[in-house]
Amino acid sequence: MDSATTINSDVYERARLSRDARFDGRFYVGVKTTGIYCRPICPANLPKSQNVTFYPTAAAASEAGFRPCLRCRPECAPGTPAWAGTSTTVQRGLRLIADGALEDGNVERLADRLGVTSRHLRRLFTRHVGASPLAVAHTQRLQFAKRLIDQTSLTMQDISVAAGFGSVRRFNDTFRKTYGRTPRELRRGRDAEFSTAALTVQLPYRRPYGWTELLTFFAGRATPGVELVSNGRYLRTVRIGDRAGVIDVQDVDGALSLTAHGIATDTLFAAVQRTRSLFDLDAPIDDIAAVLSRDERLRAWMKSNPGIRVPGAWDGFELCVRAVLGQQVSVKAATTFAGRIAERYGEPIGVAIEGLDDAPTRLFPGPQQLSRARLESLGIIRSRAQTIRDIAKAVSSGELCFGAERSTEEFRSTLTSIKGVGDWTAEYVAMRALKNPDAFPASDLGLLRAFDDEHDRRLRPAELGARAQAWRPWRAYAALLIWGSDNGAGG
Repeated sequence: MDSATTINSDVYERARLSRDARFDGRFYVGVKTTGIYCRPICPANLPKSQNVTFYPTAAAASEAGFRPCLRCRPECAPGTPAWAGTSTTVQRGLRLIADGALEDGNVERLADRLGVTSRHLRRLFTRHVGASPLAVAHTQRLQFAKRLIDQTSLTMQDISVAAGFGSVRRFNDTFRKTYGRTPRELRRGRDAEFSTAALTVQLPYRRPYGWTELLTFFAGRATPGVELVSNGRYLRTVRIGDRAGVIDVQDVDGALSLTAHGIATDTLFAAVQRTRSLFDLDAPIDDIAAVLSRDERLRAWMKSNPGIRVPGAWDGFELCVRAVLGQQVSVKAATTFAGRIAERYGEPIGVAIEGLDDAPTRLFPGPQQLSRARLESLGIIRSRAQTIRDIAKAVSSGELCFGAERSTEEFRSTLTSIKGVGDWTAEYVAMRALKNPDAFPASDLGLLRAFDDEHDRRLRPAELGARAQAWRPWRAYAALLIWGSDNGAGG
């Protein structure tokens, strides 16, 4: 393990002894005398220092032979930040694994998608994550299944399918080997029963968490018919595989509650992972704050928004279209145009939500629908309409990809080669769709305007870019912080 992920034993030992919640999900404690690994906040009696070993991820602890604690439940910890202390290749690999890239167990295929050999990929994962790609995927599936056992009334058959185990026998064998109990025995030990009327899963996050600020951001940009922000809830239509449905998200008791309407069980894992990304649940907020607070201006803004998050995107193509629509017009105008596109070209879905008459009812159209769409008839200027069609054709052909197969640099180069797409659009999409924490649209007027009262003139993009060097590798969070301030509304 290199310096990027070397375990700081002294710091982690103090965090363990004090049960410091700030470190929950950032490392795990393997207890040699019991063979169990725990969260640093585990309420059990503290083992002696000589009997513990620290691991950077749950997968690393599992691969070392430890089984998860049934008392502190490691599957309920905030997610380990996917990019903290890792190489670019590992960052992209973790994103692909979260999207289900190793459901077939083929590490060679994953390595091909990342442009490296499987041997090199395994070496990188061991160095930066402390576990192999397969161990990461296995732990991810196991923890997801454990949450479904504890939080839902799904049958064991459905849970085994949802978590990608393939068969109930394999599912039962894995749990018996890992926990020493069968899934049914684990369910009998839970404290509450759950309704079968709707499928709801709790998604833990790292505190502080700016739920109100996120909702405000989404509310101002909610595409009519596709998204809705109402009474502290975010709803949007989604398609996963060949099924369409609606996700319904709200903040409940320190976790996001995701209710899936019309979503097939075998796509639930994908829905959960994409929702975690959409709401940026795994951001290492302490690391972000430590860097951004060095800037006096950002430090003042962080006091009013300590739980800053970067809103993600459910679909990269949809966000890209929205970004083009937002060029040189107001956020409200771009939202209106997006709603017209959805109404004209989006597919209607028939998912009813009890007690909500104005729930979203249309999917945002994909690249196939918009590659030849007559967008000019919706009031969109000809050049912008053509740019959207060109983007749609590039996505349809595979030339442009919003996944993690390609690096951010390759993505920027491909996207900006399309006429009508500049650096602002590329950085904005990289920030939200690619989840690049260091993307930064330095030419954005809202960002430039925020520093007007510090200067006799407005900053030039190059000057803001130079100042932002000190904010790396969290410039995307700085941008959201500035946009959310009174000085820099935008985005």
